[in-house]
Amino acid sequence: MTEAIVELRGVNIRQGNRNILENVDLRIARGEFVYLVGKTGSGKSSLLKTLYAALPLASGSATVSGFDLRKTGRRKIPKLRRQLGIVFQDFNLLMDRSVEDNLRFALEATGWKKGTGAEERIDQVLQEVGLADRRRSMPHTLSGGEQQRVAFARALLNAPTLLIADEVTGNLDPETSKDILELMRNLGREHGTAVLFATHDYRLLDTFHARVVRCEGGKVFNSEG
Repeated sequence: MTEAIVELRGVNIRQGNRNILENVDLRIARGEFVYLVGKTGSGKSSLLKTLYAALPLASGSATVSGFDLRKTGRRKIPKLRRQLGIVFQDFNLLMDRSVEDNLRFALEATGWKKGTGAEERIDQVLQEVGLADRRRSMPHTLSGGEQQRVAFARALLNAPTLLIADEVTGNLDPETSKDILELMRNLGREHGTAVLFATHDYRLLDTFHARVVRCEGGKVFNSEG
């Protein structure tokens, strides 16, 4: 059986005293692409926050990228997140810095030092997302799709085992959304990165078939794509 990057068993997810999702079982294998769908307020974001330890585990067992979330205290959370790539709907780029300076800032924030291959890594991820020629561009000169690609490049800097994409196509037109989805699919295939793609746009599920995980009525349901 392929190695599990995410393994949740009997997990309950709470916000304050309110149960959001109950008895969640979820397994995502290395290199697997999985859609996460559900209406607004169905618990998608709460599930994602649990995976990157922004919400504490209420009960059950959970392992993400080799980290036991029951034993991952504050000191270990940064180490967990270095194994993850997280991309949101808002690009969250530093608008007063070039593309390469945005990536360099992210590397330095995760402990990379000058002269340790940082420049080569920036080159690599920009090649992977098709922006090698925009290295010195300022974010405001890029299209929405290009800005989102920079956000993906930033998420890939530390070669994550799991890429979490939270409504990343919400601000993009349908054609650009498909391009971003294809980019994520290819990255997973080429590097063995597991991808969890959260969306409320069910039309994207027809772009290519993959397993669908659905949040509904406080539960999480698994189905095949």
